[in-house]
Amino acid sequence: MRFSERFRATKRAPILQVLKSAVATVAAWLLAGWLIPGPLPVFAAIAALLVVQPSVNQSLGKAIERSIGVIAGVVIASALGLLFGPNSWVILAAILVALLAAWAARMTAPTSNQVAISAMLVLALGGTSPEYAFDRVLETLIGAVIGIVVNALIVPPVLTAPAREHLSRLGSELAASVDRLATALLAQQRPADLTELMLEVRLMRPMRDAAGAAITDAEESLTLNPRRSAHRGDLAEQRRLLMRLSPIVTQVGGMTRAFVDHYDDSLAAEPTVRAIAEQLRRVAHDIRLAVHLAEVDPEPLTSVIPALTAPLQIAAPKSEHWILMGSLLEDLRRIREELLEDEVDTGPPS
Repeated sequence: MRFSERFRATKRAPILQVLKSAVATVAAWLLAGWLIPGPLPVFAAIAALLVVQPSVNQSLGKAIERSIGVIAGVVIASALGLLFGPNSWVILAAILVALLAAWAARMTAPTSNQVAISAMLVLALGGTSPEYAFDRVLETLIGAVIGIVVNALIVPPVLTAPAREHLSRLGSELAASVDRLATALLAQQRPADLTELMLEVRLMRPMRDAAGAAITDAEESLTLNPRRSAHRGDLAEQRRLLMRLSPIVTQVGGMTRAFVDHYDDSLAAEPTVRAIAEQLRRVAHDIRLAVHLAEVDPEPLTSVIPALTAPLQIAAPKSEHWILMGSLLEDLRRIREELLEDEVDTGPPS
């Protein structure tokens, strides 16, 4: 790993997020300084800076985490300061006690660090009186509230676009995998071709997981978001589409695995194989159509009519191929049920 990768992100944070953090920090500093005369409002500025997160829901969670950490740290620092006075070793003792108290309370790592940092800052800035401790807690709450308000009012983030992009990639790769399998069924395959076919189809699982994670992030970004009503329907449609595509990913992977495991050079001459390949191409078309109708893929389609319009008619396969044919046909039946979810007759192809 290069040294720069340890502190540099793969992509920049949105500039709007940076500007909102700056606005929240400045506003918290000015308001807390006006309401609570005395020391510089460092606690308010830090709270506002940390609370501005990629979603309003995350901002609320960070505000609670920050507030609990500060309250615990201030209480510990004040107690030790009153008992032992303003000695330098008391700061080290406060850090140790804060970490042990957070560990005993099973706090998360960020909250534990917050307790220790708050205890250290209170003693380092020279305040041990109850009034000073109360002011620092109040200052933190002001900064946290301002951070939430700024994040909610200034173009609150909505993460539906990344979810749509991941879902579009998944649909495109899934349709391409189905097309590749259809092509492979009709031509003789070398061992390298079969290996490549399996490697490519395995790409779909991490893509499906990434799409699911992106949709989950998008759903979280709408929680407590004033803009949620305009995006809720779009996101619900994306979730439904992912639920339709997810089992198809498994089935296409199983079909490819069965084809690779049972492949022989005489398979392309099997009468049923050509019909199955044609059905697979129709499946690929209908996957692209499903993604397009969900307004995930903006690319125009050559046809907006579903291709899976009739059951597959098959002949009896040769004895050495019947296991593979049966496996492919069963997976086709399941894919058909997912793509034609409104169809009444979901029996196996005949």
